[in-house]
Amino acid sequence: MTAEQRPQPTWSDDIHIGRVAAPLREQVLSVLRQAILDFQLKPGQRLVERELIEQLGVSRTTVREVLRELTAEGLVAVIPQKGAVVAKPSDEDAADLYEARAALEALAVRRFVERASDAKLAALDDVTVEIERLTGEGADTHEVLRAKDRFYEVLLDGAGSPSIKQILDGVQARVRILRATSLSESDRPVQAAAEIRAIVRAIGDRDADKAAELSAEHVRHAASVGLAALRKVAT
Repeated sequence: MTAEQRPQPTWSDDIHIGRVAAPLREQVLSVLRQAILDFQLKPGQRLVERELIEQLGVSRTTVREVLRELTAEGLVAVIPQKGAVVAKPSDEDAADLYEARAALEALAVRRFVERASDAKLAALDDVTVEIERLTGEGADTHEVLRAKDRFYEVLLDGAGSPSIKQILDGVQARVRILRATSLSESDRPVQAAAEIRAIVRAIGDRDADKAAELSAEHVRHAASVGLAALRKVAT
Protein backbone atom coordinates (compact mmCIF):
# COMPACT_ATOMS: atom_id res chain seq x y z
CA MET A 1 0.00 0.00 0.00
CA THR A 2 1.44 3.39 -0.99
CA ALA A 3 1.51 6.46 1.24
CA GLU A 4 -1.27 7.95 -0.89
CA GLN A 5 -3.44 4.84 -0.39
CA ARG A 6 -2.83 4.44 3.35
CA PRO A 7 -5.95 5.29 5.42
CA GLN A 8 -5.65 8.52 7.34
CA PRO A 9 -5.94 8.54 11.16
CA THR A 10 -9.45 9.18 12.45
CA TRP A 11 -8.48 11.88 14.96
CA SER A 12 -6.75 15.21 15.16
CA ASP A 13 -2.96 15.49 14.96
CA ASP A 14 -3.22 17.64 18.09
CA ILE A 15 -3.79 14.52 20.20
CA HIS A 16 -0.40 13.47 21.54
CA ILE A 17 1.50 12.71 24.74
CA GLY A 18 3.44 15.62 26.20
CA ARG A 19 6.50 15.66 28.42
CA VAL A 20 5.00 15.61 31.90
CA ALA A 21 5.98 13.86 35.12
CA ALA A 22 3.14 11.34 35.31
CA PRO A 23 2.82 7.59 34.65
CA LEU A 24 2.43 6.89 30.93
CA ARG A 25 -0.93 5.17 31.36
CA GLU A 26 -2.30 8.21 33.21
CA GLN A 27 -1.00 10.52 30.48
CA VAL A 28 -2.71 8.50 27.75
CA LEU A 29 -5.92 8.31 29.79
CA SER A 30 -5.90 12.07 30.35
CA VAL A 31 -5.18 12.88 26.69
CA LEU A 32 -7.90 10.63 25.27
CA ARG A 33 -10.44 11.61 27.92
CA GLN A 34 -9.92 15.30 27.20
CA ALA A 35 -10.02 14.69 23.43
CA ILE A 36 -13.46 13.12 23.91
CA LEU A 37 -14.70 15.84 26.25
CA ASP A 38 -13.43 18.55 23.87
CA PHE A 39 -14.97 16.73 20.86
CA GLN A 40 -11.69 16.29 19.02
CA LEU A 41 -12.95 12.71 19.05
CA LYS A 42 -16.63 12.92 18.17
CA PRO A 43 -19.52 10.78 19.44
CA GLY A 44 -19.69 7.57 17.41
CA GLN A 45 -16.10 7.87 16.12
CA ARG A 46 -14.09 4.63 16.01
CA LEU A 47 -11.04 4.28 18.24
CA VAL A 48 -8.74 1.97 16.27
CA GLU A 49 -6.07 0.38 18.47
CA ARG A 50 -3.39 0.38 15.77
CA GLU A 51 -3.92 4.05 15.02
CA LEU A 52 -3.87 4.98 18.70
CA ILE A 53 -0.63 3.05 19.21
CA GLU A 54 1.02 4.83 16.28
CA GLN A 55 -0.33 8.28 17.15
CA LEU A 56 0.50 8.15 20.85
CA GLY A 57 3.63 6.01 20.68
CA VAL A 58 2.54 3.58 23.40
CA SER A 59 2.03 -0.16 23.70
CA ARG A 60 -1.09 -2.13 22.81
CA THR A 61 -1.43 -3.09 26.48
CA THR A 62 -1.52 0.57 27.54
CA VAL A 63 -4.10 1.44 24.88
CA ARG A 64 -6.34 -1.46 25.90
CA GLU A 65 -6.12 -0.57 29.60
CA VAL A 66 -7.03 3.04 28.85
CA LEU A 67 -9.96 2.06 26.62
CA ARG A 68 -11.27 -0.20 29.41
CA GLU A 69 -11.06 2.71 31.86
CA LEU A 70 -12.84 5.08 29.47
CA THR A 71 -15.52 2.44 28.93
CA ALA A 72 -16.03 2.24 32.71
CA GLU A 73 -16.35 6.05 32.77
CA GLY A 74 -19.07 5.92 30.13
CA LEU A 75 -17.04 7.82 27.53
CA VAL A 76 -16.32 4.82 25.27
CA ALA A 77 -18.56 1.97 24.14
CA VAL A 78 -17.48 -1.39 22.71
CA ILE A 79 -19.67 -2.50 19.80
CA PRO A 80 -19.56 -6.10 18.47
CA GLN A 81 -17.91 -6.39 15.04
CA LYS A 82 -16.82 -2.75 15.24
CA GLY A 83 -14.74 -2.34 18.38
CA ALA A 84 -14.31 0.71 20.58
CA VAL A 85 -16.10 3.94 19.66
CA VAL A 86 -16.71 7.23 21.43
CA ALA A 87 -20.00 6.80 23.29
CA LYS A 88 -23.04 8.12 21.46
CA PRO A 89 -26.41 7.34 23.04
CA SER A 90 -29.45 7.63 20.81
CA ASP A 91 -31.82 10.55 21.35
CA GLU A 92 -34.40 8.19 22.83
CA ASP A 93 -31.92 6.49 25.16
CA ALA A 94 -30.47 9.84 26.23
CA ALA A 95 -33.92 11.25 26.99
CA ASP A 96 -34.79 8.19 29.08
CA LEU A 97 -31.49 8.40 30.97
CA TYR A 98 -32.01 12.07 31.74
CA GLU A 99 -35.55 11.40 32.95
CA ALA A 100 -34.28 8.64 35.23
CA ARG A 101 -31.48 10.89 36.46
CA ALA A 102 -33.93 13.72 37.22
CA ALA A 103 -36.15 11.45 39.31
CA LEU A 104 -33.25 9.83 41.18
CA GLU A 105 -31.46 13.09 41.93
CA ALA A 106 -34.67 14.68 43.19
CA LEU A 107 -35.15 11.69 45.52
CA ALA A 108 -31.52 11.92 46.68
CA VAL A 109 -32.01 15.62 47.46
CA ARG A 110 -35.12 14.82 49.50
CA ARG A 111 -33.24 12.20 51.49
CA PHE A 112 -30.36 14.62 52.05
CA VAL A 113 -32.76 17.22 53.48
CA GLU A 114 -34.28 14.59 55.76
CA ARG A 115 -31.10 12.86 56.92
CA ALA A 116 -27.97 14.95 56.43
CA SER A 117 -26.22 16.65 59.32
CA ASP A 118 -25.17 20.29 59.34
CA ALA A 119 -21.61 19.09 58.72
CA LYS A 120 -22.72 17.32 55.54
CA LEU A 121 -24.53 20.47 54.44
CA ALA A 122 -21.35 22.49 55.03
CA ALA A 123 -19.41 20.00 52.90
CA LEU A 124 -22.00 20.33 50.13
CA ASP A 125 -21.67 24.10 50.28
CA ASP A 126 -17.87 23.84 50.08
CA VAL A 127 -17.95 21.82 46.87
CA THR A 128 -20.56 24.18 45.43
CA VAL A 129 -18.16 27.06 46.04
CA GLU A 130 -15.52 25.07 44.16
CA ILE A 131 -17.89 24.55 41.21
CA GLU A 132 -18.64 28.28 41.17
CA ARG A 133 -14.93 29.09 41.21
CA LEU A 134 -14.09 26.71 38.36
CA THR A 135 -16.95 27.80 36.13
CA GLY A 136 -16.21 31.45 36.85
CA GLU A 137 -12.58 30.93 35.81
CA GLY A 138 -13.56 29.06 32.64
CA ALA A 139 -11.90 25.80 33.72
CA ASP A 140 -11.88 22.92 31.25
CA THR A 141 -14.81 20.53 31.05
CA HIS A 142 -13.05 17.67 32.82
CA GLU A 143 -12.23 19.81 35.86
CA VAL A 144 -15.83 20.99 36.13
CA LEU A 145 -17.10 17.42 35.75
CA ARG A 146 -14.78 16.24 38.52
CA ALA A 147 -16.06 18.99 40.82
CA LYS A 148 -19.65 18.04 40.01
CA ASP A 149 -18.78 14.40 40.69
CA ARG A 150 -17.59 15.47 44.15
CA PHE A 151 -20.86 17.35 44.64
CA TYR A 152 -22.82 14.17 43.95
CA GLU A 153 -20.53 12.13 46.19
CA VAL A 154 -21.30 14.47 49.10
CA LEU A 155 -24.99 14.60 48.21
CA LEU A 156 -25.35 10.82 48.08
CA ASP A 157 -23.30 10.33 51.22
CA GLY A 158 -25.59 12.71 53.09
CA ALA A 159 -28.69 11.09 51.61
CA GLY A 160 -27.66 7.86 53.31
CA SER A 161 -29.23 5.52 50.75
CA PRO A 162 -26.95 2.85 49.24
CA SER A 163 -29.75 1.83 46.87
CA ILE A 164 -30.14 5.31 45.38
CA LYS A 165 -26.36 5.65 45.13
CA GLN A 166 -25.93 2.35 43.30
CA ILE A 167 -28.63 3.09 40.76
CA LEU A 168 -27.62 6.72 40.22
CA ASP A 169 -23.93 5.82 39.82
CA GLY A 170 -24.89 3.57 36.92
CA VAL A 171 -27.02 6.26 35.30
CA GLN A 172 -24.31 8.91 35.78
CA ALA A 173 -21.73 6.73 34.02
CA ARG A 174 -24.01 6.30 31.02
CA VAL A 175 -24.77 10.04 30.73
CA ARG A 176 -21.21 11.26 31.26
CA ILE A 177 -20.70 12.06 27.58
CA LEU A 178 -24.01 13.97 27.66
CA ARG A 179 -22.94 15.89 30.76
CA ALA A 180 -19.71 16.81 29.02
CA THR A 181 -21.63 17.83 25.90
CA SER A 182 -23.90 20.08 27.93
CA LEU A 183 -20.99 21.71 29.78
CA SER A 184 -19.17 22.35 26.49
CA GLU A 185 -21.72 25.03 25.61
CA SER A 186 -20.23 28.42 26.44
CA ASP A 187 -22.80 29.71 28.94
CA ARG A 188 -23.95 26.38 30.40
CA PRO A 189 -21.25 25.87 33.10
CA VAL A 190 -22.00 29.19 34.83
CA GLN A 191 -25.75 28.60 34.49
CA ALA A 192 -25.36 25.08 35.93
CA ALA A 193 -23.37 26.45 38.88
CA ALA A 194 -26.15 28.96 39.61
CA GLU A 195 -28.74 26.17 39.50
CA ILE A 196 -26.68 24.06 41.91
CA ARG A 197 -26.33 27.04 44.26
CA ALA A 198 -30.14 27.42 44.27
CA ILE A 199 -30.53 23.72 45.11
CA VAL A 200 -28.06 23.99 48.00
CA ARG A 201 -29.80 27.11 49.28
CA ALA A 202 -33.14 25.25 49.37
CA ILE A 203 -31.46 22.30 51.08
CA GLY A 204 -30.04 24.69 53.67
CA ASP A 205 -33.57 25.95 54.31
CA ARG A 206 -34.59 22.29 54.78
CA ASP A 207 -37.23 22.76 52.08
CA ALA A 208 -37.35 19.29 50.55
CA ASP A 209 -40.08 20.06 48.01
CA LYS A 210 -38.33 23.12 46.60
CA ALA A 211 -34.90 21.48 46.59
CA ALA A 212 -36.23 18.40 44.78
CA GLU A 213 -38.02 20.51 42.16
CA LEU A 214 -34.92 22.64 41.57
CA SER A 215 -32.85 19.48 41.22
CA ALA A 216 -35.20 18.02 38.61
CA GLU A 217 -35.26 21.37 36.79
CA HIS A 218 -31.45 21.43 36.76
CA VAL A 219 -31.37 18.04 35.04
CA ARG A 220 -34.07 19.08 32.56
CA HIS A 221 -32.03 22.14 31.59
CA ALA A 222 -28.93 19.97 31.18
CA ALA A 223 -30.92 17.54 29.02
CA SER A 224 -32.17 20.28 26.72
CA VAL A 225 -28.70 21.76 26.20
CA GLY A 226 -26.90 18.42 26.07
CA LEU A 227 -29.16 16.78 23.49
CA ALA A 228 -29.03 19.83 21.21
CA ALA A 229 -25.24 20.05 21.49
CA LEU A 230 -24.80 16.31 20.91
CA ARG A 231 -26.75 16.51 17.65
CA LYS A 232 -24.61 19.45 16.58
CA VAL A 233 -21.19 17.89 17.26
CA ALA A 234 -22.22 14.54 15.77
CA THR A 235 -23.03 16.04 12.36
